[in-house]
Amino acid sequence: MSLLAVRPSEDCRYDLVALGEVMLRFDPGDGRIATTRTFAVSEGGGEYNVARGLRRCFGLRSAIVTAFADNPVGRLLEDLILQGGVDPRHIAWMPYDGVGRDVRNGLNFVERGYGVRAALGCSDRGHSAAAAMRPGDVDWDAVFGTDGARWFHCGGIFAALSTGAAALALEAMAAARRHGTIVSFDLNYRPSLWKAIGGPEAAAATNRELVGQVDVLFGNEEDFSAALGYSLDGVDASHVDLDVAVYDQLHRRVLADNPSLVLVATSLREARTATVNDWSAVCSSRDAFVVGPAMRGLEILDRVGGGDSFASGLVYGLLTDADLETSLAYGVAHGALAMTTPGDTSMATLAEVEHVMRGGAARVVR
Repeated sequence: MSLLAVRPSEDCRYDLVALGEVMLRFDPGDGRIATTRTFAVSEGGGEYNVARGLRRCFGLRSAIVTAFADNPVGRLLEDLILQGGVDPRHIAWMPYDGVGRDVRNGLNFVERGYGVRAALGCSDRGHSAAAAMRPGDVDWDAVFGTDGARWFHCGGIFAALSTGAAALALEAMAAARRHGTIVSFDLNYRPSLWKAIGGPEAAAATNRELVGQVDVLFGNEEDFSAALGYSLDGVDASHVDLDVAVYDQLHRRVLADNPSLVLVATSLREARTATVNDWSAVCSSRDAFVVGPAMRGLEILDRVGGGDSFASGLVYGLLTDADLETSLAYGVAHGALAMTTPGDTSMATLAEVEHVMRGGAARVVR
């Protein structure tokens, strides 16, 4: 018997629909934001990255619900989304006043860490078009009913953008549940997004309401503490070698407090340096606790988006009726591969993911 009652593929246009902001990422390559003279650009965003990973790596059908200011930067983002294969038909285009007083497109400057120097991100996303979205802006019955979607994904990054964005996410979840669509949510706590609007207390209040509508929840130890108000009683849970029973207990508390939840999943990362991490994951249903494969000394090129790729791998397994152990292994392998390439989004293939799952070595493929 399947863990989740997923709608049949033939009844739906989409395997997954995501709601979130997509920003233009500026990457200085091997340099630093403050000293570079050139940037490479790409698209990225926590919720979007999951949709793109499912499309590009796993070959499933996905769409993004978001909004852009209608200017050349917005059209560049649209072009990047088209290259990623994610359906853009649910993008809302907001009039641009020539300056960005009302709405603009979010920018994200990210430099990769190395050794003892941690990665650094600097976002410029105030008054963005996505943050201006409100309940009533999207015809969710058309998305989940007329078109049909097997899975809906959102996250704490979008919910932190504005009260309107959080309310829109709640509206979307209610509509998804009406149409039998599985709902997932990644807590993705970002202190920089919450510090001016109430901090962890405001985050916990917002996220607790949203999690009450969720089937599958993603989060790490900081997310559960800061975004939901749970405590690990002083235990530093950021270690792959931690007694995973701590997570079993934490997941069970979250499951007990949220009757709608079916599954809670956590990626585990211990950063030895910015470029060498230990990497694994655990997940819990109401009947089982599963520990994923552990990767020791994983070499990291760009860690941004690793958690999103973990989520898309796990979702792929669940959508294709893989058992929980196999689904978790898809997530661990896909997250690991995503962190070996630059940018937020995955450049891995399904064959590469399954090669890693089988314990394949990184020999030259000729």
